[in-house]
Amino acid sequence: MNNKFLDKVIEQIISETRIMGDKVYTDFFLLPFPFPFSILSGYLPSSFYIHCKEVYSLNKEETDYVWEKYKERIVLLMEKKELSYG
Repeated sequence: MNNKFLDKVIEQIISETRIMGDKVYTDFFLLPFPFPFSILSGYLPSSFYIHCKEVYSLNKEETDYVWEKYKERIVLLMEKKELSYG
């Protein structure tokens, strides 16, 4: 597993994420509306797995790693309000 590449993937996905209040806007969910932040504490959404496979050619192990690191970073960024708009 190439963590350097995966860390770049994480940064790219984070750069495409927008947060307003408790709603997260991202390209990897199939639904065209924001999802509640609380969903991040749950399991890896299939649409995230599909996104990582189709866009970045990641396997399941790599996607699991990216998902866990993505969740950690989003929590930190929300606490700092670095991605918040409005």
